[in-house]
Amino acid sequence: MPREKGEKVVTRNKRAWHDYTLGDRVEAGLVLTGTEVKSLRAGHGSLAEAYATIDAGEVFLRGATIPEYDFGTWRNHAAKRTRKLLLHKAQILKLSRAIEASGRTLVPLSIYFKDGYAKVELAVGVGKREWDKRQTIAERDARRDAERELSIRNKRNGRH
Repeated sequence: MPREKGEKVVTRNKRAWHDYTLGDRVEAGLVLTGTEVKSLRAGHGSLAEAYATIDAGEVFLRGATIPEYDFGTWRNHAAKRTRKLLLHKAQILKLSRAIEASGRTLVPLSIYFKDGYAKVELAVGVGKREWDKRQTIAERDARRDAERELSIRNKRNGRH
């Protein structure tokens, strides 16, 4: 579901909305090798175990999987290597202040191409406890039931 024209989403971290309460979001550039770009353009990649860290004033994406490119040579990339993210210094300072509090982390939400460049959407996340997750599921189910009832009522009244 691209947000703008010229965006192609490669992968999303679907568990992020379930496991974290998400706050500020930021778009970061992604430093990749040639075979990584080709693998992403083919639609391969996963953010299932991914997270971002700030080390010595630089932001890194760790745990993201970009499988080896099928037609690569012996110089193919490692699937789970640490990748550098490109952000402005002010953005890095803002993010580092935001995650200083305990229980906060940088969660990658999606990898996508925007105007030909690979980008990562990051969010500051606070881990949810088990009861938070159950509450979120209950709210989602209640909203779904209400929409279903409204749809049935509109069909009975002749409104589609």
